[in-house]
Amino acid sequence: MDAAFTAEQDEIRRTVRELLARHSGPDDVRSAVGTREGYDAALWRRLAQGLGLPGLALPQEYGGAGCGPAELAVVCEEAGRALLPSPLLATAVLAAPLIAALGTEEQRTALLPAVAAGELTAALAVPGGSLSTALGLTGDLTGGSWAGGGRAGGVQARPAGGDGGWRLYGEADQVLDGHSAGLLLIAAHTGGFPRSRTLLFLVRTDGPRAPAGLVRTRQTALDETRPLARVQLRDTEAELLGADDTVDATAALAVAGRAAAAALAAEAVGAAASALERTVAYVGEREQFGRAIGSFQAVKHRLADLYVRVQSARSAAYYAAWDPEAGGLALAQALEALRVTTAEAVQLHGGIGFTWEHEAHLYFKRAAADELLLGPVHRLRDHAARRAGLFGPGPGAAGPAEAGPADRVAV
Repeated sequence: MDAAFTAEQDEIRRTVRELLARHSGPDDVRSAVGTREGYDAALWRRLAQGLGLPGLALPQEYGGAGCGPAELAVVCEEAGRALLPSPLLATAVLAAPLIAALGTEEQRTALLPAVAAGELTAALAVPGGSLSTALGLTGDLTGGSWAGGGRAGGVQARPAGGDGGWRLYGEADQVLDGHSAGLLLIAAHTGGFPRSRTLLFLVRTDGPRAPAGLVRTRQTALDETRPLARVQLRDTEAELLGADDTVDATAALAVAGRAAAAALAAEAVGAAASALERTVAYVGEREQFGRAIGSFQAVKHRLADLYVRVQSARSAAYYAAWDPEAGGLALAQALEALRVTTAEAVQLHGGIGFTWEHEAHLYFKRAAADELLLGPVHRLRDHAARRAGLFGPGPGAAGPAEAGPADRVAV
């Protein structure tokens, strides 16, 4: 593994950082989240059409750039630095890889070029209220209990008739960008309880009128840069993602989840690094007892600890971009670094850090909201440890069924 960034990756980072520095400052972020979409549509068009960010990791035959997860992680880190409100995470990180992995050739040809061009945004809607569980990061997807398990609750699907269509019933909460996306990718159960299985369905919302039976409501979110929605379906027409209903959607969700964790970790690292840089600049200017508070040894120690946390999390995030199996642990480390760094940033900014006018609270709310949406950290680590077999044989783990007292690992 070559840990050095390539010239192309450095150029991607420089270009994105310069553009966001001009158009996504704290005041720009506050203005963007107040729009109907929840982001700056003009800036999104520049990022999509000018830089090709939505299609960065998509194959070239579908209009993408054909880059890999490392380039996507670089972009996500820069988006995190600016707390960029945009459909990038929901569209390029969560939804597009599932369409590319499970869709028929006809579906990929119809959807992915529009996604790559920024003309179509997408959102992944999973019932059960836990995105991290649905992506296999904090729980087991076997049986579908994470989303109703075929019983009451969740989203249910049934064949509409002889035309091969489907109808969806139910609702999903906390759908990232679900209120504005032009395409909903919905996880639903079919087959009843004895033969229940989870499938993914497509619902287009970018037509001249909304599909019948679909109601989308933007929810009040702790972090306004992460707009969430409730999606309600009442006999809503949908298209199955894939050629037939034998597709293993849960396995695809788990694979996509591990890859998404690396991108999400990089984004959290970017936010933590920016919060730390702003704090270092502030303590160099704020004076107490006739000298800058950054010159006090206690403050230096706190900042040094934060620097080590952020850099360690950054290394973990880019390792996960190379090896997605490490995605869950990298995400846990990045979310923890973001939480600790933003909390310290508020403290070290003193009284001004608690005011709505200062950007410190924007980073703090991003940390709290990310852990609610993608964590919590202890569950990410627990699930990764069980997969690795630290508490006994995990998936693919070799070794005795039970470890002896001397072999047990405290986590």
